Amino acid sequence: MSSPLLEVITANREGARAALPSICSAQPDVILASALLAAEKGRTLLLEATSNQVNQDGGYTGMNPAGFVSYVKGICTTAGLPESALILGGDHLGPQAWRSMPADQAMAKARELMKACVQAGFTKIHLDCSEGCAGEEAQVGDELSASRAADLAAVCEEFAPDPGRLHYIVGTEVPLPGGAREPGEAHSIEPTPPVRASRTLHMHFEKFDELGLDGAKERICGLVVQPGVEFSPFHIDHLPEGEGKALRGALDPFPNVAFEAHSTDYQLDSAFPRLANMGFAMLKVGPALTFAYRQAIYALDHILDWLEEDKRTAPKIPKTLEAEMLSEPRYWRSHYQGSDQELRLLRHFSYADRIRYYWPQEKVQDALEALFTALQTHKIPEALLLQLFSSQPVGRARALQRHGFGIEKALVLAEIQQALDPYFFERVEAPQPEEAL
Repeated sequence: MSSPLLEVITANREGARAALPSICSAQPDVILASALLAAEKGRTLLLEATSNQVNQDGGYTGMNPAGFVSYVKGICTTAGLPESALILGGDHLGPQAWRSMPADQAMAKARELMKACVQAGFTKIHLDCSEGCAGEEAQVGDELSASRAADLAAVCEEFAPDPGRLHYIVGTEVPLPGGAREPGEAHSIEPTPPVRASRTLHMHFEKFDELGLDGAKERICGLVVQPGVEFSPFHIDHLPEGEGKALRGALDPFPNVAFEAHSTDYQLDSAFPRLANMGFAMLKVGPALTFAYRQAIYALDHILDWLEEDKRTAPKIPKTLEAEMLSEPRYWRSHYQGSDQELRLLRHFSYADRIRYYWPQEKVQDALEALFTALQTHKIPEALLLQLFSSQPVGRARALQRHGFGIEKALVLAEIQQALDPYFFERVEAPQPEEAL
C-alpha cells in the first residue's frame, strides 16, 4: 500500500534527494508551528512520540497513545493541515520505559504499548529493543534485540485495524531516547560500519521469518544507523565530510529500505540534503525545536522587562523555571556535570534541552500566561523586537499574524519554524537514464 512515507523512501532509493523530517515532540507550540509550516509548504507532517513521552501508563506527558492522537489532530486542525498529510509514529517502542523490570515483565508492558499504539492510529513503528532489562547488559546484541522486535511486530500485526498501513523501522545503532551523548563523552561519533548495518537488517528479516511474519517483513522500510551526527550538552558533532557511499551500499540487497537518522538537531542547513543523498529518508529532530521555543520565550521575557521595568508584576520565566528545576531535579541531574555556575547554565541553555520537561509544570504555565497577558497590553516597537529576535523570525512572525496570532505568539511559532525550515529542503528528482548519459 502506497503512503507519503513510502513515496519518499522509494524516491530516495531511486536516487532522488528526498527526505522527510520526523518531529519528535509533544510540546504544543512545536506541534502547531510544525503543522503550520507543513501546511504552508504542502508537505507531509511526520510526528512521533517516544515510549517515555507517551505510553499506556501516561508517560511523562500524562497521555496514552489514543489521547496523544486526539491531541495532535486537534492542533493540526487548528493549523489547517489535512489529516491525509499527517503521519503518526512511535519512536523507541519496546521495553525501554520499563527496563528496570525483569525482561519478561518489561516485554509484557511493551506488548501492551504496541497494541495501544496501533489501535490509536500510529502507523510508523520504530521497534527498539536494544536496551537491556534488569539483570541484562546495558545494550543487548542484535540477535536478542531483533527477536524481541519481531515479537512486538507480531502484536502490531494482530491488533492494527489495517496492518497494511504499518511501516516498521528497525535498528539497534541508535542514540539514547531524547538525544544527546552522556556528559564527558568527548570522542568523535563514528558512523555505523556498513557490515554492522547489513548484519542488523539481515537479523531482523531472519527473526521476522522465524515467526512467520511474511507480511510484516515486507513492511520493514527503515533502518536506524549513525551517520556521525550527535550533540552533547554544550557540543555538536557535525556531519562528517564525505558522501557515505559505503554505508549506503549496505542497503543494496534491500530495495525497499532507507536509513533513518536520529539526533540530527543543530546540524548545519547543508547537512540535511547531504543526509538524503547518503540514503537517509527520515531525519529525526526534537530538542532543537524546544530549544528554539525556549529562546523565544526568554526573549519575550526580556522584552517585558524593557517595557515595564520595576512596574512588572508577571513572574520572570527563567527564575520560575530555575525554582522548578531545583525542586525537582530528576529530569536533568544525571545528564549534567560541573560547578554550580556550570550547572545553572546547563539547566537553561544546554543543547540537551532538559528544560523541556518543565514547561508543563503548573507554576511555569501560570508564569507563561502572565507573560503573554502582560505583553498583549503593549505595542512592542519593531526596534525592540529586532534587539532580541533576528530579522528572519520577525518577518516570519508578521506573516503568521495573518492566521490571527498576536505578535508574541507568532514570534514563538516563527522561532520554532526557523529551526525546522531547513529540513524541508527542495527535493531534487533522480536523473532519468538519458539525462545520466
